[in-house]
Amino acid sequence: MTYSSKLSSSFNDTKMRSDKTTPCSGMCSLCTADCVGTCEIGLSAVLGKSVVYPTNTGDNQVASEKDYPIDYSHFNINGRAFGAMGCPADSEEATIFGVVLSTTIGHRNPVKLNMPIILPALIKLNWKDYFAGAAMAGICCVIGEGSPSKDPNLQLDFNGKIVKFEKLKEIRETFNQYYRGYGQIILQCNLEDFNMGLAEFAITQCGFTAIEFKFGQAAKGTQPAIRIGSLQEALAIKKKGVIVHPDPEDPIIIKLYEKNACPEFWSYKRLPMWTEESLRERIESLRTMGMKNVYFKMAGFDRRDIEEVIRIGAALDVDLVTFDGAGGGSGYSPSKMMNEWGLPAVCIESILPEICMRLESAGMVIPDIAITGGIASEDQVYKALAIGAPYVKLVGLCRPAMAAAMVGEKIGKLLENGTIPKHLERFGESSEALFRHLPELRSLYGPDADKISFGAIGTYSYLQKIAFGLRHFAALNRKFDAKYINQEDVIPMTREAKEILNGTWL
Repeated sequence: MTYSSKLSSSFNDTKMRSDKTTPCSGMCSLCTADCVGTCEIGLSAVLGKSVVYPTNTGDNQVASEKDYPIDYSHFNINGRAFGAMGCPADSEEATIFGVVLSTTIGHRNPVKLNMPIILPALIKLNWKDYFAGAAMAGICCVIGEGSPSKDPNLQLDFNGKIVKFEKLKEIRETFNQYYRGYGQIILQCNLEDFNMGLAEFAITQCGFTAIEFKFGQAAKGTQPAIRIGSLQEALAIKKKGVIVHPDPEDPIIIKLYEKNACPEFWSYKRLPMWTEESLRERIESLRTMGMKNVYFKMAGFDRRDIEEVIRIGAALDVDLVTFDGAGGGSGYSPSKMMNEWGLPAVCIESILPEICMRLESAGMVIPDIAITGGIASEDQVYKALAIGAPYVKLVGLCRPAMAAAMVGEKIGKLLENGTIPKHLERFGESSEALFRHLPELRSLYGPDADKISFGAIGTYSYLQKIAFGLRHFAALNRKFDAKYINQEDVIPMTREAKEILNGTWL
């Protein structure tokens, strides 16, 4: 059997001519001379190397289409019938409503969260409600890399450093207006962002106290190549310090362009070449400016790299390292990379406890860890916390939280226009009836709650569903504080799952 998808994808709206395909290649089993090429091969026959990337990149989110042979579905959640942990063994007190989900991350400057959830890096689609919903729920959220590109009025000095970035203040305010003492908004920076002085500007001019360092685009080991439409655009992008290929300033290339014989222009963001020394220098410098919390973001690289980033994180007193499981992204990673590269989240988790225990026994203070990638429901969150215990403190929910923000916004607009989606009619006819957490939000924010956008309410409501589900699973295991969740709370259903628990993926 094959685990790879066919040579068709929602990434580029390709489809197979026939439902009979060859598993090993993903092609139709019968190619005909009269086919117009609706599959990926056909599209590449026209567009060439552009098809390496999704052609649908834009106002969307992208997830892996690969059917992995191991994921969280290979585990069931355990249950217990006796006793109680985290509260008295008293039926009046041992209830789902008493399950404690709040947690704290970081050592130098601890951050309190209402639940063990983080919303990973994002700066597209309905980002305002994504960040606002995180603040309302009392969790951490991350502004994605490349945020300066979102401000058309961005100003740089002659050295290419940021001197004006008003949009960043607006982004931060979307979180701050609902901040209740729990969670934190974090600014992610890739190498290009650091070179523009984004971190320094954010700390000194915008009041940011938390920076996340990236170890590659989408936390993956390559940077995006983006097609450029004209020589003029290529020259403008190169002037900003971005790598452009071929060189638009090369006289030979200019002549070829004038003859309409020039290869396409592509921009390319630089790969970070971090070392412990360079990271230490940058972190110490930012700390003197006012940075309080340091975060790392990477993915399922080679086992030695996973261990190295945790070791460096321990040496530099990093608060949290987020590991991004294989698949998906912003749409700026190559399509096949999103499907065929790296470790799924559950496989990353299988090795983390062993690495952390070994480093801890050597005297290191291990940074807290978050896991993300393909997780959307409370059962998956619970399993992720259990398998990575006691080191995995947070679980990242990116695409689902954004989906909730977009749905909330859409439903809100329909209600304002007097339209009720048919599938929701049975639940009520007003925003009051449909958005059931509105009264709860009024208790938190008073009359201002009625000004909260429906998208933000959507994100908040989705996160409350996750929290409520987690409380049920924790109580099912007689654990009334999330800190007691561990590997004993999951049951491997397959041989592969049993091996994962023993950390034998490599």
